[in-house]
Amino acid sequence: MTVLDLDTIDLDQPIFDPEAFRLSDKEAELNARARKIGQTNFAPRAAMYDREAIFPTENYRDMHEVGLLGICVPEEHGGAGAHFRGYATTAAEIGRYCGSTALTWNMHVCSCLWTGPLSDDLEMSADDREEHLRRRAMHYERIIDKGAIYAQPFSEGGAAAAGVVPFSTSAKRVYGGWLINGKKIFASLSGSANYYGVLCGEMKPGERPSRRDTMYIAVPADAEGVKVVGDWDPLGMRGTVSRTLIFEDVFVDDDAALMPRGVYYQAASRWPHMFMTLSPTYLGIAQAAVDFTVRYLRGEIPNTGPEKRRKFPTKQIALAQMFVMLQQTKALWFQAVTEAKADPSKEQVLRAYAAQYTVMENANELCQLAIRTCGGQSMLKTLPLERLYRDSRCGSLMLPWTAELCLDRIGREALYKPGETDD
Repeated sequence: MTVLDLDTIDLDQPIFDPEAFRLSDKEAELNARARKIGQTNFAPRAAMYDREAIFPTENYRDMHEVGLLGICVPEEHGGAGAHFRGYATTAAEIGRYCGSTALTWNMHVCSCLWTGPLSDDLEMSADDREEHLRRRAMHYERIIDKGAIYAQPFSEGGAAAAGVVPFSTSAKRVYGGWLINGKKIFASLSGSANYYGVLCGEMKPGERPSRRDTMYIAVPADAEGVKVVGDWDPLGMRGTVSRTLIFEDVFVDDDAALMPRGVYYQAASRWPHMFMTLSPTYLGIAQAAVDFTVRYLRGEIPNTGPEKRRKFPTKQIALAQMFVMLQQTKALWFQAVTEAKADPSKEQVLRAYAAQYTVMENANELCQLAIRTCGGQSMLKTLPLERLYRDSRCGSLMLPWTAELCLDRIGREALYKPGETDD
């Protein structure tokens, strides 16, 4: 089935019922669009991407065709104009059908979300604002007209991705632009993206590196000095193809800047929900685990035997427990993404940490419960549940808000006010 056949299918029920969760018409339509393309095109391909550890190139072509590559591009630039919650709920629907596609799509969408709705909330001088609007229009045009894919290499193997120290990847000011040097590990979309949105520290003569000088710069994948190295053979999320990126004296011009100087640091300080954008993928996986369990117990999964296992009380109780956990997870997460904005309250930030932790931990727990409930046959690679389990295990490790960091911050920030000590 191709993208053109999508209106002929019987859709799965939405993760977030538009009426119950009071979605806007735009949010509901985007969610439905993702469900259509995910159910018909992404789900049948997911096993191949996982097995061969290859990037879901076909899925990105489909997303460009149905307008999802530009989901957070403002409408005046030809995009869907979605804001944070619209993106997040749509990403959850994609994660339901292919975790690797949803996780890499997050990296791409952030280049539009951060430079678009998020940056619109931040302070800039009039000159910086004018230049930013001009530059982002160039990046948006590449996405809308040409289907360009943007990556977002973040991790470096140290504490920078957690926001503790400056990024070691550097941007040095030179005539007409920037010179980029450094390394990014676990760089999703390596070798498949057209541009790498690199977070790097501006090197200033005679000054120590500072997080305040973080730059966000789009480096063309074909620029001289860009290298993709290493193998990619992980436990899960194999289709992300997150190989290592090397930048050796890579020159980019001034227009490559995705944010003006100082704006990324302002965003990280004032718009903390920007670091929740990995979580929708795992909420979608959690939903997929429950979906599979229901269909398996009802005898609706092909080639798994004719018996309907739903009649056994132990199976009914197990599914009930899964259902309750999923509803708790969805409710907390939806509240948190609904509250996303600049300068949230302390309680809203703590709730965001709690939602991130809950989604990442419960996604894997639900996959474990699904395997135990469905039984030994569900572990076969011919069925999706073992892939869902492997993909879900990676969520709690994802920087900048790993499960450990979320707990650490909740405990500390709930007990201490800013600047408060026991000395």
